[in-house]
Amino acid sequence: MLGTTKIHVNLIVVAFLAAAFLPICASENHPAAPTISVPDISGHELDLTSYRGKVVVLNFWVTWCEPCRAEIPELVELQTRYRDRGLAVIGIAVEDDLTSVQAACKQLNINYPVALGDKKLSAVFGGVGFPTTFVIGRDGRIYSKHPGATNLRVLEDEVAQLLATSDTAQLTNFRPAGKSEPVELPTPAELNLEVPGVDISQLNATQLADFKILLEKEQCNCGCHRTLLQCLKEDSACHRARKLGREELEKFRKTDTLRSQNQIH
Repeated sequence: MLGTTKIHVNLIVVAFLAAAFLPICASENHPAAPTISVPDISGHELDLTSYRGKVVVLNFWVTWCEPCRAEIPELVELQTRYRDRGLAVIGIAVEDDLTSVQAACKQLNINYPVALGDKKLSAVFGGVGFPTTFVIGRDGRIYSKHPGATNLRVLEDEVAQLLATSDTAQLTNFRPAGKSEPVELPTPAELNLEVPGVDISQLNATQLADFKILLEKEQCNCGCHRTLLQCLKEDSACHRARKLGREELEKFRKTDTLRSQNQIH
């Protein structure tokens, strides 16, 4: 069903395992793009791995976001100019209904595939605000991440660099253009529903319950006026929440270890 986005998040494990077998010289700054499969607005399955060998500009957006709509004509122009040279622009409309997305695509004359996504999908990419654009090379690696609206000049610069490579070679001297930020993808263990963005795999049930109580008492420092646990669950794009959550986990584990040692003695 188009109304229900089917996202194979479990395939992210395959992406990380595949990344482990890439050449040793591969840069950690250019992680392998997550393996995702989502329905597009025409009802076809869009599999990101099928674009291997192409340069992909992956744009996360929502129909009600004015900056998102403002940059789409430039993405349309980019697709027009470079499609025949091996570029594929892909749009991911997050938490939006099919009718609204179809209407927006028609109104904005979008000439590239648009798929439907949800918060789980954005979390797989490390959490995204709107708009956010990823530029992926022919080798399937993410070379840049642009939070917020970007422009044609910036994307053309990066796309031209990546189109100049062969089908499988990594570009070691890639130069990000514009306001690109480091790409930080979650590990499979961080893609959990209890404390998203934090690896809680080493906690037992009792420890997890205590840790969640601690996070409910802590306020996130991003200015959202939510508890840290609420922010982690509701905003996968909040880097401050993830950083603070991981710091709290380290402190919690040290405190729990000391408590266990005292009980033994």
